Amino acid sequence: MTSGNAAVSGAAVSGATIEVNEVSKWYGSVVAVNEVSFQVRPGITGLLGPNGAGKTTLLHMMAGLAKVSKGEVRVLGQRPRSNPSLYRHIGVMSEHEAVYEFLTGRGLVELAARLQGVEDVRTSTDWAISTVNLEDAQHRPLGTYSRGMRQRMRLAAAMVHDPEVLILDEPLNGTDPRQRIEFEDLMRSMAERGRTILISSHILEEVEKLADTILLIVSGKLAASGDYRAIREALDDRPFTLRIVTDDPRALASALVRLSSVDSVAVETDGSLVVMSSNVADLQRSVAALARDLSVRLYRVEPLDDSLESVFSYVVER
Repeated sequence: MTSGNAAVSGAAVSGATIEVNEVSKWYGSVVAVNEVSFQVRPGITGLLGPNGAGKTTLLHMMAGLAKVSKGEVRVLGQRPRSNPSLYRHIGVMSEHEAVYEFLTGRGLVELAARLQGVEDVRTSTDWAISTVNLEDAQHRPLGTYSRGMRQRMRLAAAMVHDPEVLILDEPLNGTDPRQRIEFEDLMRSMAERGRTILISSHILEEVEKLADTILLIVSGKLAASGDYRAIREALDDRPFTLRIVTDDPRALASALVRLSSVDSVAVETDGSLVVMSSNVADLQRSVAALARDLSVRLYRVEPLDDSLESVFSYVVER
């Protein structure tokens, strides 16, 4: 499939496909995005951050769905806001499942093709549906689909015009492991064809196998950007805090402080232990062995700071 997008792509051949320069977005007194700058090039980029961090607002501005309060966004060298000719070269899949359930899956994709001005609607629809492997279900109403199937058919609708830029907001919601593998293969094949794919998620593991470049958004600001593996190593090196509930906290605390992986142990007023560790994997293996050797019963071992907000805050502080 080709979409005849060369005229627009020429503006960005030697540079970034998406440019965000000192962009801010506010709603009244609420600042959703605060002076964010980054560039996105062909390939797969992950936009990561906790819920409410500003990811969707950024995506909406890049897709031309929201007005920039300050700064500038350019996609393929053009401002996306109120730019219908540019929309022919952008595919957008929103987080929310806004579909007419009475429509068949094929009907949804055909509608998207017509709205995008695709010349050969039938051929493009066949290609998009086969690409997401839903030929057998294409004539069923969307209301009969599982959530994962709806996500895949919505993806087909977003890419039916074979766009150069694909903006996906939480595309893996509701998909099963097999569907995720198929999605990964599809994204890689599109990236190999020179497409720019921006995937938003609040789960690090969702884009770990896909994106070589990531953008970390926290509280409307860019916390870190660059090579995924380098940032992930920095995250893995951060100190962790665990809460341990046991029937003999003092005995276990005395044993824990002797471990090289433990930085500190505190006994709370409720009897639980709060343990700081620089090697949480080693600590988790050691806790069970210590409890067994001491004949101590473990009731709970839980992380206190494994949210993306705390992880990204650590990156910012570095």
